[in-house]
Amino acid sequence: MKRVTAAVCLLALALAACKKEADTPATSQSSAPASTAALPAPVVDTATAPVELKEVVETTPGYVVGITYATQAAKYPGLARELKRYADDARAELIDAASGRTAKDNPSPYELSLTFDDVVDSPDLMAVSADGSSYTGGAHAAPLIARFVWLPKQNKQLTAQELVPDKAGWAAISQYVREQLHSALSQRIDADDLAPAVRAEQIETGGRMIDDGTGADPANFAMFEPVRGADGKLSALKFVFAPYEVGPYSDGTQTVEVPASVLLPHLAPAYRGLFLGGV
Repeated sequence: MKRVTAAVCLLALALAACKKEADTPATSQSSAPASTAALPAPVVDTATAPVELKEVVETTPGYVVGITYATQAAKYPGLARELKRYADDARAELIDAASGRTAKDNPSPYELSLTFDDVVDSPDLMAVSADGSSYTGGAHAAPLIARFVWLPKQNKQLTAQELVPDKAGWAAISQYVREQLHSALSQRIDADDLAPAVRAEQIETGGRMIDDGTGADPANFAMFEPVRGADGKLSALKFVFAPYEVGPYSDGTQTVEVPASVLLPHLAPAYRGLFLGGV
């Protein structure tokens, strides 16, 4: 009996020793942490990452593309990203249209021409214009017109809806713009010395297009340019209307300057200080 007991004790001690060895971390070189283990890639903040605004010139049998960035917008990555996105989208649409056509549709290559220019460049505000055209067949090219107004200190784009937040403000702006456009329409038609009946018809047709395109809705006034006064503050906003928005294609792009005195009562308080007479 004693021999059995002793054997059992020896077996227990042996098992305990084995368990200890198994629980003890290996100290050999092969088990040491590898100093060359791959580290996670650094996180890039896309909101602040630089954006290259590089001129694009492409000439192929199917299409021709020319995009020029005559702007200093690259210093604001958020704004530069918006400009590049607009240009890339226009280019992609042209290439897509070119890839789906045949020589029978139109033997001439499709064409895209687009230029970005600085309108205002100040520490408080930067505005960039985009003007060009895209030809994918038909009687004439489609206009490419856009405006970008950037607030560097807030690092964001200023929209018409944010600038004038209430409907009453857009009603006042709409009325002013309509008056200016109707007056310009009358002057253009009078210069053509038309017969009374033809003149009346053109006034009616043109007037209806103006009214349809200038309703009291911020979407109708999404494109605007700041106009700087002598002291650096904004003296007006120039609203931009592409062909077909407030007139036929033949009338081209039309603009109306709305003075600060008309805008001020309706501007959001945060932006009144940018304008003449604002605090």
